Amino acid sequence: MRGRLFSRSPPAGPQGHRAYAVGDVHGRLDLLDTLLQSIEADVRARPSRKTSIVFLGDLIDRGPSSAGVVERLRTLRPDFAAPLFLMGNHEEVLLRILEGEASLIPSWLRFGGTETLESYGVDADEITTSTDAEALAKVRGAIPDAHSAFIASFADTVSFGDYLLVHAGIRPGVELSEQSKADLRWIREPFLEDQSERDFIVVHGHTIRPDVEITANRIGVDTGAFHTGVLTALAIDGKDRWFVQTGQKKVRSEPLSRA
Repeated sequence: MRGRLFSRSPPAGPQGHRAYAVGDVHGRLDLLDTLLQSIEADVRARPSRKTSIVFLGDLIDRGPSSAGVVERLRTLRPDFAAPLFLMGNHEEVLLRILEGEASLIPSWLRFGGTETLESYGVDADEITTSTDAEALAKVRGAIPDAHSAFIASFADTVSFGDYLLVHAGIRPGVELSEQSKADLRWIREPFLEDQSERDFIVVHGHTIRPDVEITANRIGVDTGAFHTGVLTALAIDGKDRWFVQTGQKKVRSEPLSRA
């Protein structure tokens, strides 16, 4: 996937169409509401003929209000933008559990499922002492059908002019049409370390950084909202780019879990 050097020809979004790419929300409904207000204010201040808000996945787990985040976004109908949703690895795991993979429940609970269940009114301790069949039934009973159907509708990529929006990244050396869903939702180092030229800039979440990460071929916008209080959106409008953020940085010093 080699292409022109963007240092010679700056990347651009489609003419007359702006996109805001929102990083991993992870159950922080408070930050989501504030960021949506900031995006609306940004749109009102500098209108665009067409505007999209693309949520890059991992809406759920870890933070305290996953149920509220899903309901807020499931019913989101702003008059200033059209929302689009991408599948993150955390959504994938929840869907796989709902489809019957009870063996995933213990690891899911460790990586944010506990907080998700509690946001739906379920005591996670009841799950840990249950049989697989009982645990699966309790998880299925907790998640409304409307929420699981909404999550199952998420796409894996959005192309936006010279940008590709995706949750985790892409496998270097593999054509976009041949990328696996697993890589689009889970990949890290092979993608993060790649410095090859492409025909597009990849905008992604999934990998937490203390600030927005910009390289020659990708832009990472996961600023760890669930623990830093900073939720980030990248705005793309023609050849212009800027960031909308909310919260104060409170980056903890201990290593973060990688799921």
